[in-house]
Amino acid sequence: MSIKILGTGSYLPEKRITNDDLSKVMDTSDEWISSRTGIRARHISVKDTTCDMAVKAARIALEESKVAPEELDYIFLATVSPDCATPSTACLVQSELGAVNATCMDINAACSGFLFGLNTAMAYTKAKMAKKILVIGVETLSKLMDWNDRSTCVLFGDGAGCAVVEADESKDVIVDVGSDGSLGKVLMCEERPLKNFLVDNDESMSYVSMNGSEVFRFAVKKVPKTVQAVLDQGHIDKDDIKYFVLHQANQRIIESVARRLKVDLDKFPMNLDQCGNTSAASIPILLDQMNKEGMLERGDKIILCGFGGGLTWGAIYLEW
Repeated sequence: MSIKILGTGSYLPEKRITNDDLSKVMDTSDEWISSRTGIRARHISVKDTTCDMAVKAARIALEESKVAPEELDYIFLATVSPDCATPSTACLVQSELGAVNATCMDINAACSGFLFGLNTAMAYTKAKMAKKILVIGVETLSKLMDWNDRSTCVLFGDGAGCAVVEADESKDVIVDVGSDGSLGKVLMCEERPLKNFLVDNDESMSYVSMNGSEVFRFAVKKVPKTVQAVLDQGHIDKDDIKYFVLHQANQRIIESVARRLKVDLDKFPMNLDQCGNTSAASIPILLDQMNKEGMLERGDKIILCGFGGGLTWGAIYLEW
């Protein structure tokens, strides 16, 4: 038993912030940001919560899939920016959708989150524990940023993307995933500090911090390896892959991966110029845009690849 994607959905906050907009409030410029990252704009939430964005994306995916919320067996929601420590954002989404029969949980794998969610969905369907699952990647990263740190805050955006998947014995899905916690500190955001009647701690909440050069080196080495591992496992010719849908972190990373795999860059769709890095939401947002623009046809062979905080990584081969 494996999975197929029945439908996709995405949502971006209404407020679009360009690099020029940022240059008015911090020492930066469009040239400085775009030449290093390929990013020219991102969407920033003014009132949408993480749950709000997830629900808006999910309703689109359910409508396209012709699946009623009551048919969902599970909701797996990937995020590092939940609305609450508890309940999980997946439970909040379940309530808003009326998915009364779904069991819900959040997944924290940062930029690999949506891919880890799909991997989990595949495992549940193979175990015959589920037939229809909603997998969501959603982030409100703007609330985790230090907006005085131009080296980090200019990279990220808010948004949500999702897919409704169904068990399907006829589909081939191949997965390679991994984690290396020893490198966790190169991209991190601490939670609330320890403070109780035994500990007097005045430290405030932290913001996202990143060693950009370390993350870059990790990505350009690990991503080609995990993609190649999937190709090798399935005895798949890379020329048969229509698209490589990578986490949208940095244009230079994607270009480097294409060169190392010796694959034409045209096979690597990108939307980071308008969305920035939306972490767990980046792959499903891009996948939905490709779907809505008619870039995907049933039977197309694609590879999804995520990489980021944890550090985590993984690739999934699937047939559309």
